[in-house]
Amino acid sequence: MKLTIPAETARLPEVTAFVDDFLDTVDCPLRARMKFDLCVEEIFVNIASYAYPPGVKGLAQIEIGEQNGVVTVVFSDSGIYYDPLKKEDPDVTLPAAQRRIGGLGIFLVKKNMDSVEYVRDGDRNILTIRLDIGRRPAAED
Repeated sequence: MKLTIPAETARLPEVTAFVDDFLDTVDCPLRARMKFDLCVEEIFVNIASYAYPPGVKGLAQIEIGEQNGVVTVVFSDSGIYYDPLKKEDPDVTLPAAQRRIGGLGIFLVKKNMDSVEYVRDGDRNILTIRLDIGRRPAAED
């Protein structure tokens, strides 16, 4: 399934509904759904907030699928090049007041997903997240 939508924070409910509707079709457990909701919100809001220069309207594309119990969500945009995986993880052992601002969102994505990958393909940022939701197709007789 694929959704192309304006990269605007006000469109987050549509993105969340799109992902949740798909997760319903694969009988996604609640714990995994909560992880996806957290990560999808973080990634989409970052695209909407930072991918395009001020005043430039852009699109975000979200594609979701499942194979052998692993759900994959691919986010892409044609915004400014940015690899969020190059950002150093925050030191979460420090008190909040001593931590640098930023980076906590992608850190949470990395901690909640089984894999997170970034590639730049031409003029597109492509961020892929995967999580094994533990559902396997029934064995064929």
